[in-house]
Amino acid sequence: MTDPTQTESPTKVVLAEDSVLLRDGIVRLLTSAGFDVAAACPDGESFIAAVDEHRPDLVVVDVRMPPTFTSEGIVAALAVRERHPRHRRDGPLPVRRGAVRDRARRGRVEGGGLPPQGPRRRHERLHRRTA
Repeated sequence: MTDPTQTESPTKVVLAEDSVLLRDGIVRLLTSAGFDVAAACPDGESFIAAVDEHRPDLVVVDVRMPPTFTSEGIVAALAVRERHPRHRRDGPLPVRRGAVRDRARRGRVEGGGLPPQGPRRRHERLHRRTA
């Protein structure tokens, strides 16, 4: 496992989450783990713009975001994969919401959910994906 604090530059992350409390909490967790959170966005449109601007190593996207709270996160993630070939080849995008799982699979997003695990295990998975 690669420790982001031991590399020349930390892993750059762009986050999309509409809930202010959850977004701020995720930013704090990622930052304390040594990640560089370049942008934390409240919706899919600003997320796509932030990815275009910052060219992150890792993206974290909520599935249900404004305006309809259905699959805006999946749509934004698929748009990023089309616009940025690097994110197309960098492994699966975990999908946690069953309601959009079929749509995600049709859009070539792999996953189907993250298994239940503690914060340390999630931290290790993030680092393996960015290594």
